[in-house]
Amino acid sequence: MNKSPLPNTPIDLTDQDLDQAISKYPKLVIDCWAIWCGPCRIVGPTIEALATEKAGEIVFGKLDIDQNGKSAVKYAISAVPTMLVFKDGQLAGRIIGALPKSQIEAKLNEIFK
Repeated sequence: MNKSPLPNTPIDLTDQDLDQAISKYPKLVIDCWAIWCGPCRIVGPTIEALATEKAGEIVFGKLDIDQNGKSAVKYAISAVPTMLVFKDGQLAGRIIGALPKSQIEAKLNEIFK
């Protein structure tokens, strides 16, 4: 059975397709952000770089909390940027704040070990 290749750039997620993405990808990191959030703009390029570097292993998504309030409430997003880390369809961890790439990678390695 051929599996389609995993995306190598962050996928845009919405309230409508979030649950489907969570069940589809065994390792999914969702960057919850807002356009007015300065630290979110700092983390954005890091998420894009990690999506390319971890292609085939981890899928990265972006969720604009202002446009997707239901998901923001469901996952109790109280600060941005917040990364929701899903493993096999279950919320396995959160990474909160504009952390350097090395710290994000270390946290992901620990969650996905």
